[in-house]
Amino acid sequence: MKKIMLVTGGSSGIGAMTCKMAKNYHVILCYNNGIERAEKLVDDNIELYKIDISNEEEVINLKKYIENKFGTIDVLVNNAGIAIDTLFEDKTVENFKKTLNVNLIGTFLMSKYIGEIMYNNKKGNIINISSTNGIDTYYPMSLDYDASKAGVISLTKNLAVQYAPYVRVNTIAPGWVNTEMNKELDDEFINNENKKILLNRFGEPEEIAKVILFLASDDASYINGTVIRVDGGNYQC
Repeated sequence: MKKIMLVTGGSSGIGAMTCKMAKNYHVILCYNNGIERAEKLVDDNIELYKIDISNEEEVINLKKYIENKFGTIDVLVNNAGIAIDTLFEDKTVENFKKTLNVNLIGTFLMSKYIGEIMYNNKKGNIINISSTNGIDTYYPMSLDYDASKAGVISLTKNLAVQYAPYVRVNTIAPGWVNTEMNKELDDEFINNENKKILLNRFGEPEEIAKVILFLASDDASYINGTVIRVDGGNYQC
C-alpha cells in the first residue's frame, strides 16, 4: 500500500504542484474553493476532500474519515492559506481574523487532529508552509498575513516538541512564488522585488514542491523542528 499524504490548499499553486509530483503517495487533496481546478487533478493517486480547515467539526470529521478508510496517515502538508492585502488604514478586524483563522488556526487544527493519528501510530511527518513574510520580509499591507505566518513558525517548533520523538514537524518559508495569489501584482512591483533576490526572479511552485517532497522523504529523517527558507536569496533586509 502506498503511503498516505494529505495536502491542504491542494487545488492550486504550491499545493496543486505537490499533489501532482507526489507520485509515490496516495494523496488526499483538500480544498475549500476551486472545485473545477481540483477535479482536473484527480487521478489514480489523488482523491478530493472538501473542507474548511478553520472549522473544528469539519477537521474532526476528516480525522474520522482517514481513520476509517486508511487507519493511518504518513504526511500532512499544511499549505492552505489566504492573503487579504489592503492599505494599513483599511485593515479590518474581520479580515485580520479571517486570515488568522485559515493560515494559523487551520494549521493548528489540522496538526492537532491529524497529528494525533500520527502520534498514536508512532510515525508521521508534518510540513507547514509559512513564508519569509513571517521572518523578515515585511509589507504593512500584508501585516495580518505576516503575523499569521510568523505564528506558523512558532507553532511548528512547539509541535515538534509536543510530538517528539515519533512525528517530525518542519516548516518551509517560501519567498515570492509565481502562484495565483501573486498573479495580480503589477510589473513595476515585480521588477523591484526581483532586484532584491539574488537569483533575480520569483520561484516556481515546483521548486517549493520539491522541498516539500524532500522533507516528506526518509532522506530528511534527521530534520525536525526547523525552518527552511526557499526564496532565491532575498536580501532586502
